[in-house]
Amino acid sequence: MKKIITLVSVASMLALVSCGPSAAEKAKIAKDRLDSIAGAEAAKARIVADSTAKFEADMKSKMVADSTQKYDDKHTKKAKGKKGEKKSGDKKKKKSKKE
Repeated sequence: MKKIITLVSVASMLALVSCGPSAAEKAKIAKDRLDSIAGAEAAKARIVADSTAKFEADMKSKMVADSTQKYDDKHTKKAKGKKGEKKSGDKKKKKSKKE
């Protein structure tokens, strides 16, 4: 009886070991894993490139808008200053006429 139990337990261990994946299946699993990693890295690189391009475009448009605003502010102040001088000169002339 002891021999039969030992024989059955050895046979069951061999059956469990033989149920594992074959060498071809292990190679396929490893290849799939590497392909998945490569795909994830490519997607990450694409996302980084896209976000960098978007950031650069946003910054360029912001810089153009800021430069345009500064230009407009500078020339608007000069134009207002010139008009203001004429008005202040007109007031002096009016005062001198009253005297």
